[in-house]
Order: sequence, then C-alpha cells, then structure tokens
Amino acid sequence: MSAFGGIACALFLLVVPLLLVARRLLLGTRGLGLPRGPLRLPVIGHVHLLRAPLHHSLARLADRHGPDLLLRLGSRPVLVISSPATVEECLASHNLSFLNRPLLLAGKHLNYDGTTLAVAPYGPSWRNLRSIATLQLLSLASLSRLAHIRAANVRSLLRGLFFHSCSEERGFVPVSMRPSFTELTLNTLQEMIVGKKCNGGSASTEGLDEEVERFAFVIKEAFRLSSATSPEDFLPFLKWIGVNGIEKQLIKMGKELDVLLQGMVDERRKGMRTERNDANKTLVDVMLSLQEEDPQCYTDNIIKGMILVLIFAGFDTSSITMEWAMSLLLNHPEALKKVHNEIETHVGHQRLVTDSDLPQLHYLNNVIQETLRLFPPGPLLIPHESTMECSIGGFHVPRGTMLIVNAYKMHRDPALWTDPAEFKPERFESGEGEGYKYVPFGVGRRRCPGEAMAMKTVGLVLASLVQCFEWKRLGEEEVDLSEGEGLSMPKVIPLEVLCKPRQAMMDVLPQL
Repeated sequence: MSAFGGIACALFLLVVPLLLVARRLLLGTRGLGLPRGPLRLPVIGHVHLLRAPLHHSLARLADRHGPDLLLRLGSRPVLVISSPATVEECLASHNLSFLNRPLLLAGKHLNYDGTTLAVAPYGPSWRNLRSIATLQLLSLASLSRLAHIRAANVRSLLRGLFFHSCSEERGFVPVSMRPSFTELTLNTLQEMIVGKKCNGGSASTEGLDEEVERFAFVIKEAFRLSSATSPEDFLPFLKWIGVNGIEKQLIKMGKELDVLLQGMVDERRKGMRTERNDANKTLVDVMLSLQEEDPQCYTDNIIKGMILVLIFAGFDTSSITMEWAMSLLLNHPEALKKVHNEIETHVGHQRLVTDSDLPQLHYLNNVIQETLRLFPPGPLLIPHESTMECSIGGFHVPRGTMLIVNAYKMHRDPALWTDPAEFKPERFESGEGEGYKYVPFGVGRRRCPGEAMAMKTVGLVLASLVQCFEWKRLGEEEVDLSEGEGLSMPKVIPLEVLCKPRQAMMDVLPQL
C-alpha cells in the first residue's frame, strides 16, 4: 500500500497543477479579478488572435468578449477598452494611474530615449514640455501669428490646381489629390517650425518635389516603424536568442532622423543671429530662445524631439484627414453642396476663405468631425501605461499594464451612435458626438495639444477647395473607402478626382 500510495501521491502532484493550468487557460482571466477574456496560450498569450489592421482585430474581440478586455501579449498585460464609461474612468477618474506611456523600442530609438512630449514619463520634464507646447508653440496666439503661412500654402495649392485646369480644354480635368495634400502639409509644417519650405513653394498636381519627396519618405518610414511594434517589446527573450525584429531598422532610422532634424536646428540657429523679427518667429526660434536662457534644460535633443513630435502629429494625420473628407464629400454630393452654400452665405466669392471665417462655417466643421469619427487618424490612441495598481470597472488592474483605447471601435459602435457606418455630419448639430465616445484627439492630460492647429489647417484647405472649384468623381462608381495599413489609417487607393474652377471665382483665381 505504501508503494501504491507513493505513486498516487506523485500522480496527484503532477496532474493537479496541469488541471489548474488548463482551467486558467480555458477561463482566460476570469476568477483573477480581471476582465474576462479569450483563451490565451503559454508564452505568447493572446498574440495569436491578432491580425492587421489591429483596430479591426481588437474590435472583433470586443464584439465577442465585451468592450473591455485584459489581454496578455507575451510578457505584457494589455487592457483594451472601447466603452466610454471605462475611457472616462481610466483617463479622467484614474488619470494619475495612466499618465505614463509604455517605453517601447520605437520610443527609445526614434524619440530620443523616450524624452519627447509624446512618450516621456509623466513628471516635471513632461509637464514643462506640455506647457511649452500648449502655451507657446500651439497656443491660439501663436496659431494666429502664423496664420499667414497656412494661408500662403493654401493659395499655392489653389494656384497649382487653377493653372493645371487652365492647361487643358475648358471643363473638368483629372487631379491626384494625395501629392498636393502631402506637399501642402509638409510645407506648412516646415515653415511654421523652421521658417523654410521643402521646395520653391508652388504646389504640384503631378508629383512631389525631390526634396519634399525625400523628407516625406523619411518621415513616413519613421511613422511606419513607429506603428510596427517590435516583437521584443512583448517577447524579450527573442533578443536574448539573437532575434532582432525591427530594432536594427529603428536604430538606423533614428540616426537618419537625427541628422535631418539637427540640420534644421543648426540652420535656424544661424538665422536667429542675423534676424530678430518677432513677426517671423518660428516654433524652433521659441525653443532656441529658451535654450539661451537655460541650455542645460533645453538641449538640442529636446528641441529636435519637439520638432519630431510636431511633424509626426501634424503631417500624415492632417493630409490623410483631408483626403478622407474629400472622398466622403464626393460620395455625398448633397453634403458637398451644403458646404458650398454655407461658404457662399458667409464668405461669398469676392475673396478667399480665411481663418477668421472658419468659426462661422458650422456645417463644414461637422463634416470634419464626422470624417474624424469614421476615419480617425489614430484608430488606436497612443498607449498609456499604469503606474500603480488600480480598480477599473470593478476589476483589479496590475501596475505596468498597457492601456489601449480603440477609438475606431467606439466611433462605430451601434450602441453609441445612430447608423454608425453612415456619413451624417448633422449628428454633431444635435450633440450626438458629446462625451467620451468621441475621442479622435485623445483624452485627459495627454490629449493631443495640436488639435486647434489640425482643425484650422484641415478646415481652411477644405473650405478653399470647395469655394474655388467644382468637384466630381472620375466615374459613376463611388470613391473607394477601403482602409490601408498604417498608424494613421490612410486610404488604400489614393484619391483621384475631376475638378474645374468655379465661374463665380474667376475674378479671384487668376490673381493668385
């Protein structure tokens, strides 16, 4: 009996732990005080359930298991939320718990070792950078001072479209909008930041200037690498066994970006020595003035990091939003007509739309908001990370948990919106977009500080295009609205349209 008892005891000690592990895997996180989730595998956790594009993959999991899920991606616990109540709880009620960003490899190699405004940990340094961004660089006063730059680049776009249309026989001519939007956005950002355009100035409807193309390529490649999470971020043992993932690419791109940004800083520093005109002060000039007062605090790396954040936040996001908005208007001619009628009423056709007109163009603003709802440039908000244990929705969330807000899922949730897949700008007139279910620019203290600049830039471009030109689709078929891959969710097929100058604007356009 003693031998049999020993064997039985050994089997018990072997089988019971296996049963407990199996039970834990089958139940996901149920019983642990965490949101119930799908089956997870050893080591990799829930990674096997994810596909590109990630916001769609996470939305499907939310449909199946509930809007708030605690997943395990390798070694990292990740809380994915898509309910307004939980967004409010995490980023408003518990905002001190989730003010940090997870330091991933992209943040380390592309963001100056995690010191930029976008990814720096919450603390005195981050609060100082945030204050500079909101009170000096992107304040309403600063945006007003730099309004002439936005206006000049919009005129350049209109001039290019007008002369392109005049080169053909009178009537509608085909135009590729993506290069125009890209060049306009890059030129505007570079002039505001360092006082220099990427090229001679005139927008091209045929393609990008060589210098613009190179600059755009570097930024887009850095943007792509930022969105392509390295496996080592979630499975650290891969690095131990010699698997490098994309880290080598990140290191190389980080060095290339640094050379580009340092050149911009050095060139502007030389310009400041000979020019002290506040009217022409750029955003880098503001940072360099701070450096003169406190060189230990405002190093070149801090300045380059701020330039990087401004470009990342304003480049792809704005140009892509313009392209989505024009695509939606072309698919909804009645909305396009409403925008034009509103501009005719408040502006007329004797002059161009200006920044000061935008607050009166309520329907245009609704169009932009509806575009951001359907196609947010950040479908997954920049991740947060918990700095302490906390209770969310009655569940215990451990310290070091990555928080991902699926804005795309919330923006299209039929429980939150009427006809969520439909383009209905009017919904924002009735207050349907209020609350935490609409978060294209983020939530809380780490909300995007460039919201005002983005809305002004996109609004001025769209209003000017609709005021000055008539627009049609290439054929009877609607513009394809398929989403491409990438952090900012671009259109998979670039927008090709037909346009011709409005007859009522022919006294203004030739004068551009």
